[in-house]
Amino acid sequence: MNFKVGFGYDIHRLAAGAELALGGIRIPSHVAAAGHSDADVILHAICDALLGALSLGDIGKHFPNTDHKYKGIDSKELLKHTFDLVKKQGYQIGNLDTTVCLETPKINIWVSEMQKVIAPILNTEVQNISIKATTAEKLGAIGKGEGIEASSIVLLVKNNTT
Repeated sequence: MNFKVGFGYDIHRLAAGAELALGGIRIPSHVAAAGHSDADVILHAICDALLGALSLGDIGKHFPNTDHKYKGIDSKELLKHTFDLVKKQGYQIGNLDTTVCLETPKINIWVSEMQKVIAPILNTEVQNISIKATTAEKLGAIGKGEGIEASSIVLLVKNNTT
């Protein structure tokens, strides 16, 4: 098959903090995502989308939260490893679309920086990386500021040079 589509989702609880790891960067914030790694929901959702497209399991299978070597790890490292698996299967990024949902902080001013960090890891152009932000309109745990979630969809295209 010349193309594959994958979907990824991640959610983390928010706690008091000085910065939020999101999209491969650190954003000054009064909250931080709690998790075994740096809890970057955008990069985790992208990893799951990439893995799902090729039926390679999920992020928990490859980077279990029971393994101490992933404690506090920068999720860019997880994304690099995940994309290495994609390349080994002979695929490249067609495009990627991700939505993050949280009440605060507002992140739209950081999106272009996130794209500039993610694109080279995925060996693609910035215009192939879409990141959007929304709120939960004060509904549910996300809307109450208790959590953050992201979903991502990716199109992988068979690399004709393999």
